[in-house]
Amino acid sequence: MVTLDALGLCYHCQESIMNPGLATRIIEVLEDVFVGTEPAATTASVQDLSFIKLASDGSMRQIIRVLSQGEPLCIGIVPGDNGYTARAEALSAYKLGDHLYRNSISVPKIYGYSERSGLILFEDCGNLRLYDCLIADRNRALLYYRQVVTELVALQIRGVRDFDVSWCYDTDAYDESVMVKRESNYFYRAFWLEMLGEDAVAGLADEFAALAGKTHRFFVPLLLHRDFQSRNIMLVDNAVKIIDYQAARLGPPGYDIASLLIDPYADLTDSEQQQLWELYLGKLAEHDGIDEQLVRDSYPYLAVQRNLQIIGAFAFLSMARGKPFFFTYLMPALTGLDRRLHHPEFASFVLLRSTVSAARERFAKKYTALAAQWGEKEERNANGRNR
Repeated sequence: MVTLDALGLCYHCQESIMNPGLATRIIEVLEDVFVGTEPAATTASVQDLSFIKLASDGSMRQIIRVLSQGEPLCIGIVPGDNGYTARAEALSAYKLGDHLYRNSISVPKIYGYSERSGLILFEDCGNLRLYDCLIADRNRALLYYRQVVTELVALQIRGVRDFDVSWCYDTDAYDESVMVKRESNYFYRAFWLEMLGEDAVAGLADEFAALAGKTHRFFVPLLLHRDFQSRNIMLVDNAVKIIDYQAARLGPPGYDIASLLIDPYADLTDSEQQQLWELYLGKLAEHDGIDEQLVRDSYPYLAVQRNLQIIGAFAFLSMARGKPFFFTYLMPALTGLDRRLHHPEFASFVLLRSTVSAARERFAKKYTALAAQWGEKEERNANGRNR
């Protein structure tokens, strides 16, 4: 049983201890120990500093907790490799993080950055994510959601001020190309074709393009996090901190709130989603220039796009990356997508509707066998780690 006391560690001292000289020293040590090395090492110590490698969810990056005499100092994040994309992602994280922090968005403070390796030192926000709080104390977690929604609106509105699209390593806007290539086709390729092993569906690409076209009508250039969900929200001293924003770009406001509300990890009820949705709209209405009806109209389409992305990502991470944790959440994501596609606005998407319904049925039939397969793989991985 996860307890909040075990997760909510105290991190008050790090800011008073951290200084540019110490940050430089930590970066040099981390580069010597972790950059360009095999990622199998999980702990290390150098003089008065010690290091613990943390789990990195779906990322290939190394995430390392830095301690001195047992007290947390910071978190070091090392790019997954020395390739162009990994280094560009790290630079985006640094530039975006600095921008958001300077605009009073609730993100971890950055203590240092190495141009040589792309390594970044962040404020250590502890171990307690909104996701963990949901597991340990759901009622308490639901109270945090109001603060999370408020911080999301701040990110979207204040974050776009003086925003420089050159900071975006991937694309500078959430456009039709992103919707088709990174979301619809991700679902189709990673889940339908590869995980389920199904045949190609003629004409489905046309519906993906039509869905992206309809969705793009609602484009509004606010700041888009693009992975705003309960595992990317830290809880620190009764406040929230937003992490993993390195894929941020310009985009419509409804996408991130959809990510939060349909998050399979959280499994929010329809009533909980509706309450948070109305709270979100109310917070947006406090700012000039926001068309509330446009945001309302955009939500079903953005939620479908996000749902397709989630399923594609979870299938890829389960199969290609061998991370069975994500497999567990495929059925909730499929169920939510199937339900949403049967709303009236999607009546013309006949092939997409039928494909998702068939995917849900076939995944349910294969679930036990696939779950056993992933369980055996995880056991082999664990045995390998313990040798």
